[in-house]
Amino acid sequence: MKQNKLTHVECPIARSLDQVGEWWSILLMRDALQGLRRFDQFSQSLGIAPNMLTRRLTALVEAGMLERVPYSQRPLRYEYVPTAKGEDFASVLMAFVDWGNRHYAAEGESVQVVDGDTGRRLQLAFTDPDDGRVLAPQQCTVQPGPAASDAMRERLGCKHAPPALTT
Repeated sequence: MKQNKLTHVECPIARSLDQVGEWWSILLMRDALQGLRRFDQFSQSLGIAPNMLTRRLTALVEAGMLERVPYSQRPLRYEYVPTAKGEDFASVLMAFVDWGNRHYAAEGESVQVVDGDTGRRLQLAFTDPDDGRVLAPQQCTVQPGPAASDAMRERLGCKHAPPALTT
């Protein structure tokens, strides 16, 4: 069965899943952000079939998450380096760690998010860019952005677009 593409969907979650929603892709990005770079390293880490690994790496390169960089000319071999977009995915992975620890680590946490300098445990939060206040995710909500369609506004509980600003 052919899966529909989600790049045309307005929701940023759907658009993001269109690029990295396949679980191999998320695990490849985890490994790349932890320093793995070469095909054989990914293969060993994940136990993934070579043809699937090739497809997933190609898709992540096409999505702009990884960059193929030659490391050997004879024979020509590449390593896969996270781009700036790929580096930004680290926050998504940290959210997965936080959520997974709370809901799927009955035997205890095998991975924790900590401060790289002090080793102290951290928790997921958002920061107000204007005043620096830190808010827990439970204190946050989503609202329509400036480019939201009427359908998105309705989905989020806003019946009409805000009045246009005039200058």
